[in-house]
Amino acid sequence: MAQNSAPTPPEDVVMDVPFSEALSDRYLSYALSTIMSRSLPDVRDGLKPVHRRLLYAMYQLKLNPNQSPKKSARVVGDVIGKFHPHGDQSVYDALVRLAQDFAVRYPLVNGQGNFGNIDGDNAAAMRYTEAKLTETALRLLEGIEQDSIDFRETYDGDTQEPIVLPGNFPNILANGATGIAVGMATNIPPHNVHELAEAMLYMLDNKDATDADIAKIVKGPDFPTGGILIESPESIAHSYETGKGSFRVRAKWEREDLGQGQYQIIVSEIPYQVQKSKLIEKIADLVINRKLPLLDDVQDESTEDIRLVLVPKNRNVDPEILMAALFRDTDLENRFSMNMNVLDNGLVPKVMTLREVLQAWLEHRKEVLVRQSRHRLGQVLHRIEILEGYLVVYLNIDEVIRIVREEDEPKIALMETFKLTEVQAEAILNMRLRSLRKLEEMEIRTEHDALVQERDELEKLIASTQRQWTVIKKQIKIMADEYGPETELGKRRTEIGSEPEDIDIDLDEALIEKEPVTVVCSAQGWIKAMKGHNVTAEDIKYKDGDKEKFILEIQTTDKILLFASNGRFYTLNGDKLPPGRGYGEPVRLMVDLPNEAELVDMFIYREGNKRLIIASDGRGFIVKSDDLLAQTRTGKQILNVSGKVRAALCVPMPDGSDMLATIGENRKMLAFPLEEVPEMSRGKGVILQKYKDGGISDAKAFSSAEGLSYKYASGETTVEDLTPWIGKRAQTGRMPPNGFPRDNKFD
Repeated sequence: MAQNSAPTPPEDVVMDVPFSEALSDRYLSYALSTIMSRSLPDVRDGLKPVHRRLLYAMYQLKLNPNQSPKKSARVVGDVIGKFHPHGDQSVYDALVRLAQDFAVRYPLVNGQGNFGNIDGDNAAAMRYTEAKLTETALRLLEGIEQDSIDFRETYDGDTQEPIVLPGNFPNILANGATGIAVGMATNIPPHNVHELAEAMLYMLDNKDATDADIAKIVKGPDFPTGGILIESPESIAHSYETGKGSFRVRAKWEREDLGQGQYQIIVSEIPYQVQKSKLIEKIADLVINRKLPLLDDVQDESTEDIRLVLVPKNRNVDPEILMAALFRDTDLENRFSMNMNVLDNGLVPKVMTLREVLQAWLEHRKEVLVRQSRHRLGQVLHRIEILEGYLVVYLNIDEVIRIVREEDEPKIALMETFKLTEVQAEAILNMRLRSLRKLEEMEIRTEHDALVQERDELEKLIASTQRQWTVIKKQIKIMADEYGPETELGKRRTEIGSEPEDIDIDLDEALIEKEPVTVVCSAQGWIKAMKGHNVTAEDIKYKDGDKEKFILEIQTTDKILLFASNGRFYTLNGDKLPPGRGYGEPVRLMVDLPNEAELVDMFIYREGNKRLIIASDGRGFIVKSDDLLAQTRTGKQILNVSGKVRAALCVPMPDGSDMLATIGENRKMLAFPLEEVPEMSRGKGVILQKYKDGGISDAKAFSSAEGLSYKYASGETTVEDLTPWIGKRAQTGRMPPNGFPRDNKFD
């Protein structure tokens, strides 16, 4: 043992290391292993180690597209036995995904048997399925035996595996990738290869090309399940410029007429990574729970192609509104988040822009081309060397035969006599006698001349960067043709649509089926909605001791505003009211109306209208109807009241009104301009009319040109000359005209 060698510490030695340091070192090792060996793809071939090992194992098994497939179990066995010492199920899952045409845009494995479906059903066991490589996979492996990439020892040192594949296919963007590492993740959508090829040709012709320029060629992701991309071009360009973003994808649908005004909606393509069975289940739940009242049923008529049938409630349903609701509430519209986090050169995690990813692939192809050219140059030089030795034989055939027959060391003698290399001498000694015929000499000279020309071309190629890029451009053009838009595999599947316009109607209201109903609210606060209009008094039943208070003819799409004596407004939806059978339900169960409060008024909400609200002490103000809508059961406080003062009136404001008439319980009437009444959204208001005793009884807005009308006997009369009663706001007024109703009410 050498004197300076340190003794190996025994295995049971306990090392004193701070816990935080030990934990940090071990977690860092785990994190790096996860990032580099499991979760993030290499930007050069777009593969993770398990996928790379799968393809290489299938390549070694000679599972080419023109060969018969082998059992998936055989492939998985080779992968875990030679390269990937992990569970067989995880390896098989990776194999299955590479074969699913709804999961990857350009499948790398041609699977035979049950490899799962878009409903989310699992593939059959590996002993039942078979697999072989596709032409696209061969592109990734093209030239792997020509020293184009580096190899490393496998986990057991028994054989070698490729560090990266030659990758004559931009797989990182063509098929995308998904992975979650430690502290980082990647999510790259698939793209159209023809567009990627056109973008790279543009980059090679324009060295200063920007991501924005490339985004004009690569218009967006191309998902294997199709759909319609509805992201704006500006958003797509920004995502490509930063390497991060998201893309909105909608299902593709069309209206199918059934005759006599009937129709149904057919969904033929759904967003990427959405399971059809779960999508149908979600839509069915919405129908059952009455959250999609415009939809009657959903049916799955899919075979190999997707065909979802959406049956509307009736022929009057607007298909655009129905689909807008489905896009909002289901995965018929989905958002794919992009994070182009990849391993740069297989070592460093980095979020790249679209241009950087394409440039990295081009640089890799350049390196592969140079290495393949050098490998081929070595083969050519070796062959030229041998052929030149053969030519020596034909020029000196008799002497060569003599040396072979008579010399004890013919190899050395040949080398000394004809100044041959060892390689040439060995080749001559291994020649067959039949090769000495004259025709063979002519063939050798022809081959020699061709190889000399190839050698010159290879040397020029290796020495010239410009020539290298020219060759790569030719390779990319070939790929662009093979995956052209006219080919079945190459044509774009995801349609580029426009950003949808915002629907200018309340979608929740639009989903309510419009039906006429009559709302009945009794004096004791029992409310119900009876079908249809023109309901007669004989049709309405009240509890003993109860009677009519409010009756409104509305549509189920209307909103009803309730004004209570506590100054609060409450909102009820016309479609949420209890049915008209029986006595209905107490309104206090539908809104939080205090026991001491009573309903003052009930009316239909109309956008843009105004109301005059008045307290019992004669104070009030004008308020917009839009400000009266309440979002919760507790209502919205509008008129501030306190003590014995209660909210008393909610007066409509007809178009053209410019005057207001008020009358108190003391039977004094006053008329004054409406402009003296302020418009507010909440408050106590101003004094409209003063009273010595009692409070306000009624109020009415009217047009001075038409005069003030009020009920008179069994009809109505109009006072055109109101001069005696016109005054200023907050005055006491005077007795009303003769014949004015004794209940002090205008209507």
